[in-house]
Amino acid sequence: MGILHRYIFVSIAGASAAAVGLFTFVLIAGQALRDLLGYVAAGQLQPESALKLIWLLLPYVAFNALPIGLLTAVLLVLGRLSSQQEITAMRAAGLGLGYICRPVWLIAGGAVLFSLYLNFYAMPQSRTAYRATLIEAVRQSPLSFIVPRTFVRDFPGFVVYVGEREGTELKDFWLWQLDAQQQVVGMVRAKTGSIDYREADNRLVLNLSEVSAEPRDRDRPEDFSRPQPIANSDSSSFEFSLEGVFGGASTVRRTKWMTLDQLLSRRTELRALGAGASDAERTELNRVTMTISEKAATSFAVLALAMVAVPLGIKVSRKETSANLGIAVLLVLGFYFFSTLTGLLESKPALRPEIWVWLTPVGYAIAGLWLFRRVGRV
Repeated sequence: MGILHRYIFVSIAGASAAAVGLFTFVLIAGQALRDLLGYVAAGQLQPESALKLIWLLLPYVAFNALPIGLLTAVLLVLGRLSSQQEITAMRAAGLGLGYICRPVWLIAGGAVLFSLYLNFYAMPQSRTAYRATLIEAVRQSPLSFIVPRTFVRDFPGFVVYVGEREGTELKDFWLWQLDAQQQVVGMVRAKTGSIDYREADNRLVLNLSEVSAEPRDRDRPEDFSRPQPIANSDSSSFEFSLEGVFGGASTVRRTKWMTLDQLLSRRTELRALGAGASDAERTELNRVTMTISEKAATSFAVLALAMVAVPLGIKVSRKETSANLGIAVLLVLGFYFFSTLTGLLESKPALRPEIWVWLTPVGYAIAGLWLFRRVGRV
């Protein structure tokens, strides 16, 4: 690698590392605030456990930060070189754009390989470990789920409120039962009660005293034109399973959290069923095939975005960081917008959605080649 190539390589590599680091920090901060802050504030999660969980988030957010980080770096470096006439000087010396941009393709190719590793191995493993660690950390203090003077929505289908709590003793207890549309279909109130954890089946057990219950018509839960029946009792008990607190991973999520080896193995198993496969198994086969193609396409997107960024960086010739960042964000937003549109075809396997997911990255790559040829002729 000559001096010129080393200069461009080091500039883009350094800018890429800084940009990816910045976007990783922003994404991981947002993810941590959304997933972990509530548990830490409620005392359900210790700070050291939260730090471990943040570490497990790194592969996930790094994969999302890599395309926009490289795109931003290419726009910044080539925009600066172009605005300072360094690109013009190189071309005046007889160097073609293809030769000048070799370090960009080298870095982009390495980024694609790294993205494939993140997408097919590191990210699924870290997300699985993240979920398991979060569940285990919260299970270590199961009674902390009931937070006084807070509407607790951790239990699917229920909202719980407790006025006071001293250890396992509760005062002013309220419970609302919700239907699938999140409408209240029943309400329970108790003056006092106690809470216990049954480790054998991972359940919280609530023993209530001086209880009044108000069931509602499940077909018309918000119809208050008729008197609502109220049932009173001296005591009652409720149980909440902690298994559903984090929501069982859906089939779609379980598929996306598989490594490449697991996806290929599962696809082979499902294909071997042939005509004897059930509808659910055929749907799963389509989803596995779609996931493999989607992960590969999104990894190739790193190169496709870089191919668009090279001619834009040279042509726009901006030194302003904010302008280049704005262009990078618009390109990425456009990419994910079109990717989302093609992703909607997942429910229509007859249209071969595993092929359509390549439309956006390949389209960006073709647009980048066209722009590159136009810039090269100038």
